[in-house]
Amino acid sequence: MTTDVPAVAIVGMSGRFPGARDLGEFWRNLREGVCSITDFTDEELLAAGVDAAESRGPGYVASKGFLAEADRFEHELFGFNATEAAALDPQHRQLLETAWSALEDAGYDPRRPPGRTGVYVGGGPTEHAVAAQVDGRLRARLGPMHVRVFTDREFLAGWLSYRLGLTGPSLTVQTGCSTSLATVHVAVQALLVGECDTALAGGVSIDSPYARGYLYEPGGISSPDGRCRPFDEKAAGTVGGNGVGLVVLRRLEDAVADGDPIHAVIRGTAASNDGPGRVGFTAPGVEGQISAIVEAWAAAGLDPADAQFLEAHGTGTDLGDRIEVTAAAAAFDGARCAIGSVKSNVGHLNAAAGVAGLIKVALMLRHRTMVPTVNVTRPHPDLALHTTPFDLLTHTSDWERPAGGTRLAGLSSLGIGGTNVHVVLEEPPGDAPTPSAEGQAQAAAALPAQGQAAVALPATPLVEGQAAVVLPLSARTEDQLATAARRLATALRAPGARPLADVAHTLAHGRAALDARAYVVATTREQAATALDALNWGRDDPLGEAWAAGQDVVWPGGRRVRLPTYPFAGPHHGALTLGVAPAPPQEDREDDRPGTASAVTELFMTTLALTSPDDLARTYFAVGGDSLTAVFLVSELRDRFALEVPIELFLTELPLRDLVERAVRGEEDDLLGDLLDELEQ
Repeated sequence: MTTDVPAVAIVGMSGRFPGARDLGEFWRNLREGVCSITDFTDEELLAAGVDAAESRGPGYVASKGFLAEADRFEHELFGFNATEAAALDPQHRQLLETAWSALEDAGYDPRRPPGRTGVYVGGGPTEHAVAAQVDGRLRARLGPMHVRVFTDREFLAGWLSYRLGLTGPSLTVQTGCSTSLATVHVAVQALLVGECDTALAGGVSIDSPYARGYLYEPGGISSPDGRCRPFDEKAAGTVGGNGVGLVVLRRLEDAVADGDPIHAVIRGTAASNDGPGRVGFTAPGVEGQISAIVEAWAAAGLDPADAQFLEAHGTGTDLGDRIEVTAAAAAFDGARCAIGSVKSNVGHLNAAAGVAGLIKVALMLRHRTMVPTVNVTRPHPDLALHTTPFDLLTHTSDWERPAGGTRLAGLSSLGIGGTNVHVVLEEPPGDAPTPSAEGQAQAAAALPAQGQAAVALPATPLVEGQAAVVLPLSARTEDQLATAARRLATALRAPGARPLADVAHTLAHGRAALDARAYVVATTREQAATALDALNWGRDDPLGEAWAAGQDVVWPGGRRVRLPTYPFAGPHHGALTLGVAPAPPQEDREDDRPGTASAVTELFMTTLALTSPDDLARTYFAVGGDSLTAVFLVSELRDRFALEVPIELFLTELPLRDLVERAVRGEEDDLLGDLLDELEQ
C-alpha cells in the first residue's frame, strides 16, 4: 500500500545497545527473545565505585541495561588528542562513532555525505558532565569553556557537524524520554521542506559507563526486581539502561533514484503535547497521545487500522501502560494489531529509547519478522487487551504481508513533560535500480582529489566470475585493516551477499580513505573471501597499487550496498564520577626565565597531550591545537606566569619550541607583519 504523500527513507542505521555491540547482535537478541538487562555482583559494584553500604542496603536493585565498554573511543580518528578525549563526555564519544557507522551503513563516506547533511540529536544527563563542572583541576587545566563544550549535551549535534564536516542544520533536541524520536520527526520535516538533503537523527543516553544499580521506591516508576514487563500481569515498573542509536534519512525519491539501500520507509510523523490534560507533570495524557497518532497516520495518507504492529512506549508502569493502551486503542480502532516494547529487552534508554524502538521496527520490517516482548506471561487483566485492537506479542513469527497491502507499523514515544511523538513505518520497497550513468558520473565528480589525481576504473560494470575486481580496503592501523578484511570475508560468504562490483563500488565510495591501505583482486566472492581471510593482499595491479599509494579510486559502475562498517579500536578513556574532586593546584609565580620556559613547555606538552620532545618542532595547529585551546593557553600564561601573550602568536607557522621562547621573552615582534608575510607566501 503506497500513497502519493512524500515519504522519507531510512538508508542507514547504527546502534549500540545493552548486550549488543552492533545491530547484527541487536537483531539476534530481539529475534531470540533475549533480555539483555545485567544483574551486577557486589564485587562488580564495589569495583565501579558504588558504596558498599548503599549497594547492600534495603531497596537497592543491582540491575541495569548496561552498555559494555562505553568509555572506549578512537579519538585519533576524529581529531582529538588524549587529554581532550578524556574530558569529552562518553555520550559525545559514542555518538561520534555511531554517526560514522550509520553513514557507512548507508554506503556513504562519513566525511563526504551527499548534499547538505543535517544533524538532529539529543542526549541524557550524565555523571561525567556534572563531575566535570566541580572538578577544579580539570577546569584549571582546560579552562571553563573547554570543559563545557566537551561535556554539555547541548553540543552533541555541534561536534558531529564539526568533526564530520556536515553543513546542514545542526540541532540538539531535548524532550525527555521522547527525545530521540522527536529528533526523527524534526529531521523528517526538514527533509520534506528542503532544509537538508540527508539527515542524521537519533539519541544517546549514558548516565555513567560504570556498573550502577538503583534504589527502588514503592509507588515510583522503577521495577522492584530489575525487570521491565510492559503490559504484563506482573508489570511493576521500568529499569534504566544506556544506549545510542542513529538513523540516516533521505527523501524516498532521492534514495530510490540514487540506489541507496533502504531499511524501511517513514510514511508520516507527528508530535504533540499533553498540556495540562494529565494528573501531573510527569504523567502521560490520553488526548495528547491520540492526537499524535491520528496526525501521523493522516500525514501518511493511511489508516491506523491498517497497521499490523505497534511498538509502544511500554515502560511497564501501572499508570503509563493503562493510559497508553487507552489512547492507542482509541486511535487504532480496527483490525487486530500486535503490540510490543523493546524496553523489555534492554530497559528504558531515556533519550535513546525512541530510536531503539525505531531501529527495532525497521529491522522487523526488513527481515519480515515479528519479535517478542520478553519477561511477559499474560496481559495485565486491568488493561482488558481483549477489548482493544491489540495482541501482546510474545513469540517470534513471520510477518505475513496483508492481502493487497504492505507491512505497516506505528511507533510511539512519550516524554516526561508531555511531548508525544508517533511515527508511521512501512516495509522497504523492492530492490532499487542501479543508479543511472548520469548519477554515477555525478558521484564520481563529487570526489575531491585530496591532493592527488583520481584513478578511474573501467566504465563497464563487472559481472561475477567474468572479470577481476579490485576491492580496496583501508583503516587507521594495520591491525584494524586485518579486522576489516576478516569481517568483509564473512559478509561475502553470507547468504544474499552482493556482487563483487557493488562491493568494490561501496568500498571505494562509501568508506573514508585512511592511512593503512591494501587491496585484493578476485573474480568471485569466495576467491575474494579466501584472500581476505589469509590477508593475501593484491600485488602488481595498477589500480590497486594506485589505491595503496594513497590515490583516490573512482568506480563508475555498481551501487551502494550494506557492508560491515569500520572496526573501531579506541582505548579506554574512563569517565569522571561524583567522588571527591581534587582542589586546583596552587602554582607559584615563576620569575626566572629558564624556569619559566621549562614550566611553560610543560604546560604546552600537557594541554596538547604531547608525548615526545620532537613534537616541539611542529607548529601549534599541526599537533592538534585549535582556537579554544589557544584562548585557554593565553589565559594560563597570564594567570600562572604573568605573561601577556597575544593570541595571534598561535596563528603563526612557528615551531612550538620557538613559540614558547617568544612567549617567555615577551617580545611580540611584528606578529601582524609575520602573518601577512605567511599569507602572501
